[in-house]
Amino acid sequence: MTTRFILATANPDKAAEVARILRDADAPVELVARPADVADVEEIGITLEDNARLKALALIRATGMPAIADDTGLEIDALGGAPGVYSARFAGPDATYSDNCALALHRLEGVPPERRTARFVTVAIARWPDGLEVAAFGDVEGTILDASRGEGGFGYDAVFAPNEGDGRSFAEMTGAEKHAISHRGRAFRTLADGLKVLAHVGDC
Repeated sequence: MTTRFILATANPDKAAEVARILRDADAPVELVARPADVADVEEIGITLEDNARLKALALIRATGMPAIADDTGLEIDALGGAPGVYSARFAGPDATYSDNCALALHRLEGVPPERRTARFVTVAIARWPDGLEVAAFGDVEGTILDASRGEGGFGYDAVFAPNEGDGRSFAEMTGAEKHAISHRGRAFRTLADGLKVLAHVGDC
């Protein structure tokens, strides 16, 4: 049983990545793009889960349809876990990917490689108008590089090298290589598994 979900994100890079991960995971979903007239959701939660749920609820209220939403944070140990929930707006409310990466690198100037440890964390939520919800978590440990590397990916991908990789940044990997070990890949594959269980129960 396939369910139609509004995809809450307005970020086209993230939307494409989520769609590919769920498709590759054979998730029982049909994704519908977020309507252009739905306003941005103010991310006022104190955790990634709070923000993911706020986005899902906003799209449900706007459309009456089930929604899939997520929030992702980069936690840099030498910065006390920053930028965390503020990752998308680390360098300001209108910051670009380059702005955020540049600020992270600036804050880490002079910090030796062994202290540049960090992790990406994603919380993904599928929620229905009646309150039914499936939530999933994914993370990946890595290191912040001393300069941006690679042309692929988005966000902080060019400055993050996962420990499970071969030294390349996420931006230097193919999409398939990144998704296999990334925070978002793990979160949405786990979400897909939960949705498959619900679909099976619904078919019984």
